[in-house]
Amino acid sequence: MAGRQFLLFLTKSVGLGLVVAALVLFLIPNLRGSSGVGLGWFSASADHINRESYYNALSRAAPAVVNIYSVSIETDTGLFRNQPRERTSLGSGVIMTANGYILTCNHVVQNADSIFVAIQDGRILEAEIVGTDQLTDLAVLKVNDDNLHVIPQTSEYDLHVGDIVMAIGNPFDLGQTTTHGIVSRAGRNGLSNYVDFIQTDAVLNQGNSGGALVDSNGILVGITNANFQVRDAGNRVRNVDGINFAVPYELAHRVMNEIITNGKVTRGQLGFIGSEVRDRPGIEVTAVANNSPVDQAGLRAGDVIMAIDGISLESASKTLDMIAETEPGTELELKVSRSGNLVTMKVIVAELGAQ
Repeated sequence: MAGRQFLLFLTKSVGLGLVVAALVLFLIPNLRGSSGVGLGWFSASADHINRESYYNALSRAAPAVVNIYSVSIETDTGLFRNQPRERTSLGSGVIMTANGYILTCNHVVQNADSIFVAIQDGRILEAEIVGTDQLTDLAVLKVNDDNLHVIPQTSEYDLHVGDIVMAIGNPFDLGQTTTHGIVSRAGRNGLSNYVDFIQTDAVLNQGNSGGALVDSNGILVGITNANFQVRDAGNRVRNVDGINFAVPYELAHRVMNEIITNGKVTRGQLGFIGSEVRDRPGIEVTAVANNSPVDQAGLRAGDVIMAIDGISLESASKTLDMIAETEPGTELELKVSRSGNLVTMKVIVAELGAQ
């Protein structure tokens, strides 16, 4: 009797053990086919720790970000000091094409007598200025060399507030450094965009100007430009933490292409300032410049521009972009509402900044 009970107990124990073993193998697949469980299995191995990292993204983007040293010769003035001296300014740049076009900030290379580019593989190349655009503070440089690492880019990108971004540059000549943050405000991409840049809390310091702002995949989203500054009670300029700016990629790319093709960026203008009308289509004109194209056509403050060349207007910023992107000399037809009457007028687009 006792033997039969023991046999029954043993059978139940074996059956229960098999069920538990099957559950363990199902829940922990790593044990299947294993030669055994070592003591190290119970402690986490460094090779198996899951952690978030942007290493792969930076590996794609960082080699395309260069250090820029612009050298200018200045003359000290004053008693017994009329001697030339060399001054070097520090900045960053981004390799945009395989044939050596580099984007940076205009203020990094402005008035430079010579410019040197330090690539992350150790090469130091002399660069020449192809052209600049003061309104976006961008400059295009050219180096002559092969085997250049081009930063990842895409023409179909939709940047959102809250996206993770990283700023890559050479602050204070410490060597290539990366900071990260989020997009606090997404900038516009039109050519009339003079100050409406991407805002981010990714830290920028002296030397970061002209570097790359990339997303979590290493794709270029902007050219880092400046941090926000204010004057304190002592009239001293100080930086404001967490408010930094970058030129949107699409705008920077368009500016670069225009500079490469034409040597400069050409923008159209009609000579008026306007704003949206609440609950109504059209752009209300608030001011008209003397002798401007619209002044000569008869446009007045208080008029509402309903359409340009048949395109209905709803956004002042998009209207300015459309005009800025129109080639000077082009004739446009304006549909204007004036005191309830519809007026049609022809205007010739002028070049912004031209005399």
